Amino acid sequence: MSTDPETQVPTCYRHPGRETYVRCTRCDRYICPECMRDAAVGHQCPECVAEGNKNVREARTVLGGRVTSGRPTVTYGLIGICVAVYLAELASTEVVRDFMMVGLGLGRGGALIGVAEGQWYRLFTSMFLHQPPSGGSFGITHILFNMWALWAIGPALEQALGRWRFLALYVLSGLGGSVLLYLVEPLSGAVGASGAIFGLFGAFFIIGRKLGGQVGPIVFLLVINLIITFAVPGISWQGHIGGLVVGAALAVAYAYAPRNRRELTAVLASAAMLALLIVLVVVKTAEVTAATT
Repeated sequence: MSTDPETQVPTCYRHPGRETYVRCTRCDRYICPECMRDAAVGHQCPECVAEGNKNVREARTVLGGRVTSGRPTVTYGLIGICVAVYLAELASTEVVRDFMMVGLGLGRGGALIGVAEGQWYRLFTSMFLHQPPSGGSFGITHILFNMWALWAIGPALEQALGRWRFLALYVLSGLGGSVLLYLVEPLSGAVGASGAIFGLFGAFFIIGRKLGGQVGPIVFLLVINLIITFAVPGISWQGHIGGLVVGAALAVAYAYAPRNRRELTAVLASAAMLALLIVLVVVKTAEVTAATT
């Protein structure tokens, strides 16, 4: 009497102990449910999916930035930092005095403080500080307006530019405002994200023109704020104008870069702007130091 030969049950090539009759539509190897990846027709194994993805171009924004989730995390993060710092200001009056933008001034005990004394961090930290409620006529409206402006135009810019270019735009615009204040009035001080916000205004206009969008509202908002800047005493026009110029200049580089050189152009433009600001601060520091010795 004859018997049929024993038939071997196929198993997954990645998990030999798992029986399966499903094959990858590309390499024809057996795959278990854990290894199955949905494809246009049938299923594929993880290796074939990875190999296929190598030929898929990375998604980019309209200006060449990397496409991320729809949530503007950098914008929300900047708002969160400013609010957290403001709460720290309410808890201690030392925060503003220790981190505000000062070119050269007198601190506790008559000691000299400021950028000219090596406290370069003030150029950066000042953009996250705001006038406390007891700090003058503006009070809490200072941070409220800046955070509203950041919330209103930040997400659109972040979506168009991508996260790192948007962050570079914000930080370098804020630094531009601090640097211009240092160049023009090194003995004065200031706080606020207004330099960075004006940089976003300028960038929004440039990018809007490039993409053919409606720029009337941002022009109106910018004009109103410029009028307030020069009409109301106590506002650092240097911070606003410095941020506006830096933001607009970077936006031109970001928006009008050659299509196949956008990433490189953005990196070079950001690095060049940072280098320029550093050189200006070094030169001004030498001048201030020489005048006070």
